[in-house]
Amino acid sequence: MEENNIKSQKFIVKYFTEIMIKGDSAKKQMINQLYFNLQKISNQISNDIKIKKFFDKIELVCPQEFADALREKLLQTSGIEQVLEAIQIDNMYTLDDIKVEVNRYMAHTIVDKTFVVRAKRVGTQDFKSTNIEQTVGGYMLACNPKTKGVDLRTAEVTINLELEHAKLNIITKKHYGLGGFPLGTQGEILSLMSGGFDSTVASYLAIKRGLKTHYIFFNLGGVAHEIGVKQVSWYLWNKFATSHRVSFITIPFEDVVGQIFKDISPSYMGVMLKRLMIQAAQRVAKELKIDAIITGESVAQVSSQTLRNLSLIDKASDILILRPLAFMSKPEIIDIATKIGTKKFAEAMPEYCGVISQNPVTAGSFDRVEKEAKAFDYRVLDEAIKNAKIKNIDEVLDDICEVGTLEIVNNLKDDSVIIDIRQSSDTLKAPCTVLKIPFYDLKKEFKKLNQEKTYLLYCDKGVMSQLHGQYLKDEQKFTNIKVYRPN
Repeated sequence: MEENNIKSQKFIVKYFTEIMIKGDSAKKQMINQLYFNLQKISNQISNDIKIKKFFDKIELVCPQEFADALREKLLQTSGIEQVLEAIQIDNMYTLDDIKVEVNRYMAHTIVDKTFVVRAKRVGTQDFKSTNIEQTVGGYMLACNPKTKGVDLRTAEVTINLELEHAKLNIITKKHYGLGGFPLGTQGEILSLMSGGFDSTVASYLAIKRGLKTHYIFFNLGGVAHEIGVKQVSWYLWNKFATSHRVSFITIPFEDVVGQIFKDISPSYMGVMLKRLMIQAAQRVAKELKIDAIITGESVAQVSSQTLRNLSLIDKASDILILRPLAFMSKPEIIDIATKIGTKKFAEAMPEYCGVISQNPVTAGSFDRVEKEAKAFDYRVLDEAIKNAKIKNIDEVLDDICEVGTLEIVNNLKDDSVIIDIRQSSDTLKAPCTVLKIPFYDLKKEFKKLNQEKTYLLYCDKGVMSQLHGQYLKDEQKFTNIKVYRPN
């Protein structure tokens, strides 16, 4: 039986190191939660995936056609230190049985290369791990004249074996996982989401640490911004947190911003806006029985994020505020955003928060901010919170195109011009002109096009097309844009 004829793929999940040093009760709870999370995630891929829990690992076996999808999800699930891919062979009772099977599956890996065998053993056998290594290594050396030989220190290929009683696992690949704690073991948190680099990275770090992360968005008047924030929030959930259903809350803040202009001194507008967001967020958090809120603020990054101003903002809250990026530099934050895939979203995200900052104070006064707060008409904030909309995160894509105002075209004409804005290298095949402009280049490239023509933006779900088309319409005043969604 050749390796490429294997009908199923086995994955061995090793727990995050910090889980294993917890007390027995906490360790058991975390392992059970990770097992539950993986059950749910694997069922989303296929009902044919089998999963077993052990004190030091979780094993999953799936049909070969689902191996790529399952591997990707395992590497994006918090609580996992390593993911090992393995070939499992049962009824391995003797060294002779083991050496023959290992050579059968692994001989092709040592052609023209040096190799070494490493073994671990659990159970009662009449041989030790070193006996396995010596026997298998010697047998493979004798059976494979094209190998360069055994090298115990600097081998090009390491053959890793794990023998559990009479079950042999031949480890074929080793991947490092996300780490962190299993999602759902550390409580729930509400993330103030603007869709930029900082808020998306802060949300990711919360998920990675095991926090069930909900999202709250304060709409300051931009349809495109709302669509973009929903898109990137859904992306984070879909990539790292599908084992749990979370909420996405939208609060209309246009009137709040208008009232700030009326009631607040220009230099304190930025600080007051953040205080009002915090006050609204904590009221929503309490209603949803969420323990804390999280922001993407970093010390000294902008005027409202000096240590003094952060302290002034904190005074508006009586629940815990976490700031995981507090001591990170912008390049460090962007590096994480690049790694997790939110950089392109952040670069294309419209930004509205800065529009009310006028000669902002960098070291505000506690007395002065209390005076400014007393001048604000909080009935406007109450009304905004009253009009909050709460949706399950897995449902936000359903209404994104309803939020957008661009016309949707289902059928093409001979003179249609499509712009494929997907970031993938493939281009839509259509019986008309198709231009390839990834969404992150659209703002600078669209103005170079012939503006006498109408352009149909295309992406997989129509979401990014609405977002970036709406931006071109609202911010750059183009009117020759529609969204193409095939029937």
